[in-house]
Amino acid sequence: MIDLGRMEQVFAAQNIRLSGEQMEQLDHYAELLVEWNQRMNLTAITDPEGILIKHFLDSILPFSMAPPPQGGALIDVGTGAGFPAIPLLIWRSDLRVTLLDSLQKRLTFLETVLADCGLSGQTIHCRAEDGGRLPALREQFDLATARAVANLRELSEYCLPYVKPGGMFFALKGSNAAEETAEAKKAVHLLGGRLETSLFYSLPDGSGRTLIRIKKISQTSTKYPRNAAKMAKSPLL
Repeated sequence: MIDLGRMEQVFAAQNIRLSGEQMEQLDHYAELLVEWNQRMNLTAITDPEGILIKHFLDSILPFSMAPPPQGGALIDVGTGAGFPAIPLLIWRSDLRVTLLDSLQKRLTFLETVLADCGLSGQTIHCRAEDGGRLPALREQFDLATARAVANLRELSEYCLPYVKPGGMFFALKGSNAAEETAEAKKAVHLLGGRLETSLFYSLPDGSGRTLIRIKKISQTSTKYPRNAAKMAKSPLL
């Protein structure tokens, strides 16, 4: 589906090397994404170039700039169609990846991708705010990731409870993230985190991106995460 020469060129331009096997895995992932998207709503991006740039490169590039620890435990909160976690797992097979989503049908798709691409990962059917209270998941991960439209303030409340002290939360955002980053400072502090850095970069199509790095410096209070209704009614301002 995706021209592998083009794929190699796109990643090489960002100083990212992919093996032939990794490119084949990404290509098969793209085929499954398009096939399953005809039955369920996974993505609005279905053309080969769009998948390559806006899904695959967009999932791997930020982690090439801020690499996860070798063998680290990573949870992708609200993983959807598997971005960024599955492309990242293809690139970094040493990671122990957990894919969490509230819709079982999406997880069924992801389980098919994992099996067909020969990848090892765990799927969990759970709402983000519920999973963050489970002892088996709470503060068990070196890194939490989210590529979501939710405001960083709420996204931090969803994701930081999963991160162990000393670990990181990476929020993948668009180009206009500065204002919501500033607004999230108090929430991040209350949740046991500290805003570290925001890395600004662009995709080859000119789309601006921001990687927001938040370090977990202390345990999250048992008051958090609250449910979505309480977050909306009483934001951490």
